[in-house]
Amino acid sequence: MEHSDLITHKNGRQRKIAGTTFLSENIRGMDRGETSSSEPEVEEEAEGLIKVLSSEDRRQRRVRPGIRDELGNVLLLLFLYVLQGIPLGLAGSIPLILQSKSISYKDQAFFSFVFWPFSLKLFWAPLVDALYFSRFGRRKSWLVPTQYLLGLFMLYLSGTVNSLMQSEGGPKVVTLTAVFFMLAFLAATQDIAVDGWALTMLSRENVGYASTCNSVGQTAGYFLGNVLFLALESADFCNKYLRVEPKDTGIVTLSEFLFFWGIVFLISTTLVAIMKKENNHGQGKRRVQEETQGVMETYKLLFSIIKMPTVFTFCSLLLTAKIGFSAADAVTGLKLVEAGVPKEQLALLAVPMVPLQILLPVIISKYTAGPRPLDVFYKAFPFRLLIGLGYALLVWWTPSVKHEGGFPVYYYAIVLFSYALHQVALYSMYVACMAFHAKVSDPLIGGTYMTLLNTVTNLGGNWPSTLALWMVDPLTSKECQGAAGQSCGSPEEAGLCVKEGGACVTTLDGYYVESVVCVVIGLAWWVWLGKKMRRLQEQKPAAWRCRASR
Repeated sequence: MEHSDLITHKNGRQRKIAGTTFLSENIRGMDRGETSSSEPEVEEEAEGLIKVLSSEDRRQRRVRPGIRDELGNVLLLLFLYVLQGIPLGLAGSIPLILQSKSISYKDQAFFSFVFWPFSLKLFWAPLVDALYFSRFGRRKSWLVPTQYLLGLFMLYLSGTVNSLMQSEGGPKVVTLTAVFFMLAFLAATQDIAVDGWALTMLSRENVGYASTCNSVGQTAGYFLGNVLFLALESADFCNKYLRVEPKDTGIVTLSEFLFFWGIVFLISTTLVAIMKKENNHGQGKRRVQEETQGVMETYKLLFSIIKMPTVFTFCSLLLTAKIGFSAADAVTGLKLVEAGVPKEQLALLAVPMVPLQILLPVIISKYTAGPRPLDVFYKAFPFRLLIGLGYALLVWWTPSVKHEGGFPVYYYAIVLFSYALHQVALYSMYVACMAFHAKVSDPLIGGTYMTLLNTVTNLGGNWPSTLALWMVDPLTSKECQGAAGQSCGSPEEAGLCVKEGGACVTTLDGYYVESVVCVVIGLAWWVWLGKKMRRLQEQKPAAWRCRASR
């Protein structure tokens, strides 16, 4: 998760990291002494100062906190990020569950708005940092209520999710979307608070562990809420691998899973509220010092950045670059579930990808470290488009491979290989884009600048995915077979077809139409706009400097 620099004081002012060393303070004190002391006195003071500095340096070396001294804080951060990943993982599992209940792709598109809050958190982050109760703590003022609300929402869902999922007219997608959108919004708000708290919870020597806690904790939480849940919720998986006697349900249900984590949220939040103090400056633990900047100034700064010609052009390109990948990224997994691939098996395929996802950024960064990182982005672009066409072929091939016992091992091997190729292309573009963000960001306002570009990048993936899901049904053609004079142009007409003894049969799947259209749009973008993006690397550094930061 991108860390926002929008960390403000209670007067609504943003803080930038700025340290004042012990040495510089004493040198200023020594300079003041020289103006009123004779030369021998100055020499004596200087000798005394050197002794003080030497003893202070030895004292700091003796008490400098290692990771063992702050293991409790590191574990707390890790746990908070794990909690953050739980609702995100659950939200990611719901579309697969809904797809197994044969909901429309328009409903899937509507539910996809659940994944937007993390891409938009920049817009309320300054308020989270500005408003708080000083006695309770800057970060706890937001962390505690948001986690309580997360727990309460989960408890509410645990009692109602079965009725929402299994109502007579089909799943109540609007209500599910509203509740899970709030879960994602609260998780994004919790992320802002935890990211800010990490800066002061850990000493300066150990603050680098915060990013490790972020990536490891969120990944673990998402795994628990998505992969593990889908596996334990599946009756087939549990009967095959975990049980001696088969049953009709999995080991856990969605309701039970939500109830358990709702209780965990409430208990852990209560313990944090009571037992953990903010700004606990222990002896020898040097904390990050921060300066302030107005919250309204932050919003004005964001606006001034986006108005710059080079930034405006770059953001426009970022918002359109992923149109060509939208069908492959957003629809393929749902189509595989529709074709009969067990959702828990698809989720488990993500496990062997973890080592690859760890290694890829390290390897790719060697090629993006130079002055032209977007060259990697440009070269990987057409390969990712071709992989999208390969996904469409995979979906078309899937029904012919299925047999009574499921799918053969070689089928899952091909799916895994396809996914691995996709990850290589995806990470090549992602790492190149992040490298360019770091290269062009104005160093005086680097945090705000980087977060803005990352937000635009995320939005550039969200809206095409939602649109791609929305367009699948309108592009799909069906006909009623077995009932004369009936059609399947709408849900009502499809119902009449079934009542008359017919069946709606798909004659043209909109997914295939969409896949081809997206690849054509992507190729057009690559030929004309891709070159324009590459030329942005030729702009002078001054073209990326914001006047407001000077």
